[in-house]
Amino acid sequence: MRHPTVDAPLWDSPLAAGPRRIQWKEVAMQLTVAVLGAPHGLKGEVRLDVRTDSPERRLAAGTALETDPAEAGPLTVARTREYKGATYALFDECGDRTTAEALRGVRLVVETDEDETAEEDAYYAHELVGLEALDPDGYILGEVSAVEHMPGHDILVVREPDGILARVPFVAQIVTEVDLGDGCIVVDAPPGLFSDEELAVSEETAQAPAASATGGRDSKDTTEGQA
Repeated sequence: MRHPTVDAPLWDSPLAAGPRRIQWKEVAMQLTVAVLGAPHGLKGEVRLDVRTDSPERRLAAGTALETDPAEAGPLTVARTREYKGATYALFDECGDRTTAEALRGVRLVVETDEDETAEEDAYYAHELVGLEALDPDGYILGEVSAVEHMPGHDILVVREPDGILARVPFVAQIVTEVDLGDGCIVVDAPPGLFSDEELAVSEETAQAPAASATGGRDSKDTTEGQA
């Protein structure tokens, strides 16, 4: 089915060219705030792979966060800082490089009922898997079969009708609309993102009157033939 026209944008204009956000739900009722990466220096500082749109709130100094696995925490944020486009954090419970190395891969998590408001422009990974992918004209490109998290932005893996997998950057200029209620996304794909096979026609497009597309031309051709 073709994605319906909406009267208002689904995302605020400042995010129009930015990445869509996926809230990663690893276990029941938990959201991942960040994943601890490699140690930095000798005093226990670690690099963070941030998974939240509210790092200032989630990672504020003094915040105690549960972990996955649970035995690694809780961890209390001592401070965070930005350096050359990366986020680094120091925790009260981690005072040396050896301890920091042992925490690599640990997830900082919060319970979903602690979330006062839903994050803007954010989706659970499981909400996106299974959505139908349509082009702006309503033709079926495939179905979202998986979500991959990358450092710069997330990737939607779309299985095309012929089984070929296309990896679609989950950014606003490419994935222009997401409609969970209608079960689809609209993908304005650049050349080469999908295979060159003929696109399937969505249900609404298939039901469009043929005369609207060809009637005028056929009538003109008939008239010119009679002349």
